[in-house]
Amino acid sequence: MVNDSVDGRGPESTREVDADFLALPLAALADAALSTARGAGATHADLRVHRLRSQSLALQDGAVQSSVEGDVLGLAVRVLYDDTWGFASTPQLDPGAAVAAARRAIQVAGTLRELNRDPVRLADEDVHPNATWVSPYRIDPFDVPAAERIELLADLSGRLLAAPGIDHVRAHVVAVKEQTFYADTAGSSIVQQRVRIQPAFEATAVDADAGSFETMRTLAPPVGRGWEYLVDPISGAQGGWDWNDEIARIPDWLAEKIAAPSVIAGPTDLVIDPTNLWLTIHESIGHATEYDRAIGYESAYAGTSFATPDKLNTLRYGTPIMNVTADRTEPNGLASVGWDDEGVGSTRWDLVRDGILVGYQLDRSFAPKLGLDRSNGCAYADSPHHVPLQRMANVSLQPDPESDRTTDDLIARVESGIYIVGDKSWSIDMQRYNFQFTGQRFFRIENGRLVGQVRDVAYQATTTDFWGSMEAVGGKSTWRLGGAFNCGKAQPGQIAAVSHGSPSALFRGVQVLNTRSEAGR
Repeated sequence: MVNDSVDGRGPESTREVDADFLALPLAALADAALSTARGAGATHADLRVHRLRSQSLALQDGAVQSSVEGDVLGLAVRVLYDDTWGFASTPQLDPGAAVAAARRAIQVAGTLRELNRDPVRLADEDVHPNATWVSPYRIDPFDVPAAERIELLADLSGRLLAAPGIDHVRAHVVAVKEQTFYADTAGSSIVQQRVRIQPAFEATAVDADAGSFETMRTLAPPVGRGWEYLVDPISGAQGGWDWNDEIARIPDWLAEKIAAPSVIAGPTDLVIDPTNLWLTIHESIGHATEYDRAIGYESAYAGTSFATPDKLNTLRYGTPIMNVTADRTEPNGLASVGWDDEGVGSTRWDLVRDGILVGYQLDRSFAPKLGLDRSNGCAYADSPHHVPLQRMANVSLQPDPESDRTTDDLIARVESGIYIVGDKSWSIDMQRYNFQFTGQRFFRIENGRLVGQVRDVAYQATTTDFWGSMEAVGGKSTWRLGGAFNCGKAQPGQIAAVSHGSPSALFRGVQVLNTRSEAGR
């Protein structure tokens, strides 16, 4: 499904693009840069005006520790000249600066042409003139006074600090507003605005006698929403989060974790909650199906991929119930947009179908290498001063379409095992194959019921063994979006935000480690 916006808004959006961004000389900048590039012989050129506003607020034990705001604004010109990319950027937003940037981009392409052994071919894309997209959000975080933001975080922190056994509380919230204007020599002209937010609260209990401590963090994921995410009392099933309930329950969960027995290592049946499984999806599927990694084009930052193109349509990634999609249209997804940074309309497609690898994430230059006529819209740059890269879509494991199996139903199928909730640390090799993950909370399962927490748990597997052990997935009611603000890639490094949906899932005989024993304690 291509999102050709008619009313100028994303799904369920109640906002418009900010007037101060629209007041910039966008059309004049595009005309100056693109006419210069075309006149110099570029076969393709695009201009991107990019503004990135950010705010970060952190409290320690209810007191403000840091409050930082940033605002980056500039323009970038990218050209295809003699089958070679050229790129230049500037913080100046006037036609003269746009002309100069276009000329520098042509010069860069001309210089690099002698080194280029791989002529660039771009997949075709429809022209999208005068298009607009705004992500769905209700309250702009940048309209909320600092005192109001501090008061809310201090109130929730105070509730945790007042609970017995809680020694310290750290609270933070990061918000981003991203605005772009894209125009190219084919005639596309696109304005977009999206807002995202990441709140978190972490409680710490200290054992002074033992010289140790334990922590527990809220599980609310970062989302493509506004400040309403923190103040609307709506459930996770409605795309929000019940902060009051989770804050009230963390002290008891943490106390139980401290007193819990250490896990016995060995092959174990696992029921994994989407609050944990999203990260395993990100590392073992999301990165592994980035086409530039799969062909070795991207390797210096976090490696390549075992899922190489010769295995397309043949590699058994997991069991037949494994269906994974990539989606740039997911409501409230961190990687959701109307069009990518190459003017490609957003869409949804399969990466793994019935357990078999069937697709990759692509941009316009990689699509022809795979024999495809069109990109699936995965180009993104995190700054006006960075070139667009192939970046991750919202990659999600799909629930059971025929049964509304609950998490309790999955637990009931386990005679002896562990239910894992929340993400924490992780490690994966440079081919996205050998990995281990921990979590926030681990509950023992005996005879199909939860019987208390256990601690010091990590699960370890290879990607195909792990997904090959998946026996069942939950229904739609168990499906949740997780995600991260800080997915890194490339050199110079770029950061992208991305969401991953998942149902609860049951895995048989996964190797569980005792992290305390592994650390020699």
